[in-house]
This record gives sequence, C-alpha cells and structure tokens, in this order.
Amino acid sequence: MAETFDQIAYGITMICVIATAISLVLLLIRAIKGPTNPDRAVALDAIGINLMALVGLIAVLLVTTKLNDIVLLIGILLFIGTIALAKFIEKGVIIDRD
Repeated sequence: MAETFDQIAYGITMICVIATAISLVLLLIRAIKGPTNPDRAVALDAIGINLMALVGLIAVLLVTTKLNDIVLLIGILLFIGTIALAKFIEKGVIIDRD
C-alpha cells in the first residue's frame, strides 16, 4: 500500500514540475515580448513565484527540508525586486536623492 502511494505521489509531483517548467518558459516569453513595462514586471514576479514552487517541488522529490531556506531567500529577493521595479516604473528612479 505504501509503495502505491509513493508512486502516485512521485507521478503527481513530476506532473507539477513539468507544468511549472512550461509555465516558466511561457512567462519568460512574456517577460521578453511584453507590450508594456508593467506586463514585464508582472511576468518577472510570476517567474519568481514559479521558481519558488519549483524548488519546493524538488525538495519534495528529494525528500529533504534543506531547500526551505532557498525558497525563503527567493521570496525575500523577489519582494525587494518587485518593490524596486514598481518604484522604477512609477518614478523612473529607484533611489531618491532629494
């Protein structure tokens, strides 16, 4: 019974990895071609979220908790990058020198 559950869990996890990889490719195309800068910003944000999901899925496949710190690091860097990009799109500069 446990072997069947492990095989099903492995199969579902691999399907999720493949779907996330396809999503990453499509988002990369949107980030490059995007008609406007806000579209590119949203695509880059979604790429970061998908990278977090991919690392989490790889952690599930490897049956380890050592990749949790990497997921948190990607999340923190993604938040800082999103804030900087939004400020750049709004004002044209990231650091105000006033």
